[in-house]
Amino acid sequence: MSRFAGLRLAVGLLTIIPVRPPETIGRREARAAMLLAPLAVLPVALAAGLVGWGSAAAGVPPVLAGLVTVAVLAFGTRAMHLDGLADTTDGLGSGTAADRALEIMRRGDIGPMGTVALILALALQAVAAGALLERPFGWLQLVVLVCLSRAALLFGCLHGVPAARPDGLGALVAGSIGVTGAVVTWLLGLAAAIVVAVLAGQALWAPAIGVVLAVAACLWLVLRCVRRLGGVTGDVLGALVEVGATVLLVTATAWPPGR
Repeated sequence: MSRFAGLRLAVGLLTIIPVRPPETIGRREARAAMLLAPLAVLPVALAAGLVGWGSAAAGVPPVLAGLVTVAVLAFGTRAMHLDGLADTTDGLGSGTAADRALEIMRRGDIGPMGTVALILALALQAVAAGALLERPFGWLQLVVLVCLSRAALLFGCLHGVPAARPDGLGALVAGSIGVTGAVVTWLLGLAAAIVVAVLAGQALWAPAIGVVLAVAACLWLVLRCVRRLGGVTGDVLGALVEVGATVLLVTATAWPPGR
């Protein structure tokens, strides 16, 4: 029962799709929601991929098609991960004590560093998405990578990773995921990424490099937040998703089909 409750929680929390919330929301449901996050975002990812494919097929320039795709993703997820990226960047870059940095993140307004982080992330994702949409089955590769990026949430929920605050989403899911669960989820995602990469004409090893780089970037961010903030928050979880998505999409364009 907690799995179905977790899936409903994941869909309601991570997308704009209206679903009935679980009767109770505890650590079991929250843990299941984090594990099922890649599946929960699949409808939004499919919508973005198909809109991007349609735009490219209609002759829209690649960068513009990529921008439309990223816009659908942002709308379909309430831009919550982008908000987390901006707030986390402002907090980490504030140069203040941990409690003050957390307060900056809680306020929700965006400072210069957060604005730059948003612009760079959106620009990189849009350009990368546009490049993928030009390839055979590139729209499907994009869908899989977007779903896989949600597995980045698990790094902020690993056993031993504390919450920076006693309340909020971070406190609910911190320490709830074992290493085995995270590894299995990423291996399954890697297998799917390899399949669609081959369909798009890439070598088998290309997705593996992207996954390794994405995992490294996300783990670095978690360690940085633990040292700087004392743990993770909901904003940090959102930042992990955007970092993972950016690295996965950009690296997927580094090796054109046939190489």
